[in-house]
Amino acid sequence: MPHHTLDASPETCHWGYFDASLPPALVVQSGDTATIRTVSGAPDVLPPDGFHIPPELLDIHQRSERPLPGHILTGPIAIEGAMPGDVLEIRIDKVALRTDWGYNVIRPLAGTLIDDFHETRHITIPLDAQKNTGRLPWGLELPLAPFFGVMGVAPPPAWGRISSIQPRAHGGNLDNKELVAGTTLFLPVFVPGAMFSCGDGHGAQGDGEVCVTAIETALEGDFTFVLHKQTGLAYPRAETPTHIITMGMDPDLDQCVIRALRDMIVVLGEKAGLSPEDAYTLCSLAADLRITQTVNGNKGVHCMIAKSLLEQG
Repeated sequence: MPHHTLDASPETCHWGYFDASLPPALVVQSGDTATIRTVSGAPDVLPPDGFHIPPELLDIHQRSERPLPGHILTGPIAIEGAMPGDVLEIRIDKVALRTDWGYNVIRPLAGTLIDDFHETRHITIPLDAQKNTGRLPWGLELPLAPFFGVMGVAPPPAWGRISSIQPRAHGGNLDNKELVAGTTLFLPVFVPGAMFSCGDGHGAQGDGEVCVTAIETALEGDFTFVLHKQTGLAYPRAETPTHIITMGMDPDLDQCVIRALRDMIVVLGEKAGLSPEDAYTLCSLAADLRITQTVNGNKGVHCMIAKSLLEQG
C-alpha cells in the first residue's frame, strides 16, 4: 500500500481546535500508511539555548492563527470513501521523538489540585532518545513511553468549531497513555473523509495527567488507516496487543465510569457472546477501570479487559 508523509507547518496544522469545515491536508486510501510529524507548545514554553527546536514550530508561532486555547494538530487527513456512520481504525505502528526536550507546566487554577499551587512553573526536560529517558530537575531518569495525547476525527458539523482540549465522541484529547506504538484506536466517522488529526506529543504521562501537562514534546508517528463501513460504533474504543479498551468522557468521573463500563458490556456481548448479566459479572471479576485524565474539562476513564479471557469457552 502507498506510504505518505505529512509534515507540520502553518499550512498543515490547526492550532487549538477541531472543525468539520477544515479542508484536508492529505488524502489517503483505506489501507494506506502515513508518517505524521507533530510539534507542541506555545512560545512561552520554548527551551533555553542548546536544545533543538524544530524550525516549523517557530514558523507556526509566527504565522498560524490560534482562535482557541489548545494543541497544535497536524492534519486533517481524509480517508477516501469514509462516510458518517463508518469507523476509522487507526493502527499506531511507530512513535518516535523528534527533538531532545520536552516541557511540563503547572498553572494556577488549573489541574486536579486547582487550589494548591499559586505560581506558574515551567520546566524544560532533557530527553535522551538512545536511553529512552527524560531527566527531571531533581535528577530522576524517567523512562519514556511516547504517545499522542490528541488523536481525533472531525466532529459532527453541527458542533461547529470546538476546542481541542475536551475529549469527546470524535476522540481528540484522549490523553490515554495505553495508546503507544503497537496499539489501535477506533473512532466513529462523522463527516465525509473522517478527517483525522493528531498532536499533543507526550514523552511520558501517568494516568490522571494531574498537573495538566505530561512531558510535552514533538513526536513523529507512523499510522495505518483502515476504513470499516457502517459498524454502528458511536464512541472511541482501542486495543493493545493484550487488551480491549473502552472509554468514557464527561465532567463527572462517575459518568465516565458508567459510559466505559456500559460499552465494555456491549463489547463482551459482541466478541464473546456473553449476556449483559454475564458480561457485568466478568467486568466485576476481571476488568480494570483506570482514570485516564482528570484535567481536560471532560475527564476520562478507560476500562481494560484481557483479550485472552474472550478466547476461552
